[in-house]
Amino acid sequence: MIVVVMGVAGSGKTTISRLLAQTMECSFLEGDSLHSDANVAKMSQGLPLTDADRGPWLAAVHAEVRKAFVRGEDLVVACSALKQAYRALLAGGIPVTWVHLDAPADIIRARLEHRTGHFMKANMLSSQIEALERPADAIAVDASQEPAAIVEEILARLRLRTDC
Repeated sequence: MIVVVMGVAGSGKTTISRLLAQTMECSFLEGDSLHSDANVAKMSQGLPLTDADRGPWLAAVHAEVRKAFVRGEDLVVACSALKQAYRALLAGGIPVTWVHLDAPADIIRARLEHRTGHFMKANMLSSQIEALERPADAIAVDASQEPAAIVEEILARLRLRTDC
């Protein structure tokens, strides 16, 4: 099973994806680690990425998803995947289960303002919220909960989907 945990910056994608992968005893991929140096530099300056900037990055994430799928391995990916077009590129025909972490903007902004050592700054949150196309087919989870409760909810809802 390939699970992509998506949402805007500060929604908890990395924290939740790591915990989920650990609980599922599978691999974890931090999508942000595949950004080019140019993308990281741009975001570090507070500039939002364009679709052209994201294309190679999404292709790189897809390549890793494809490797896991071909090997028959489970994988949990943390990736913003804000637009449907991005999700289509990332999945590229591979069955992916989407998990959308969602929380009020004030909670997410507070998290971003207290985060250190990350290229995504709080001033970029509004551009991400504007770009977000909420997925109709995702498991939507309230990201303002404690991480353990979020992972428990995701696992329960994954079980419901695979039992059908």
